[in-house]
Amino acid sequence: MNRIATISIIVEHSEDENIKQINELLHEYQDVILGRMGLPDRTHKVNIISVALCADENMINALTGKLGRIDGITAKTLYSKNSY
Repeated sequence: MNRIATISIIVEHSEDENIKQINELLHEYQDVILGRMGLPDRTHKVNIISVALCADENMINALTGKLGRIDGITAKTLYSKNSY
């Protein structure tokens, strides 16, 4: 069963390699991504990315885990209560 979820990503080290890894992962999961939004916070020198997706929990957890293993990246997931 699929769930709707959002992954919140905070990028504290905006190095080219980190951004490239994030974009490659999001491209790999493009079939389940409903949309994404990025907000640069120049005051604090961080970027905030929100990704909405619909997929099974294992796939969502895999993406969140892969994102969280990138240096300078924090990723957390929020799930809907219902399955689809």
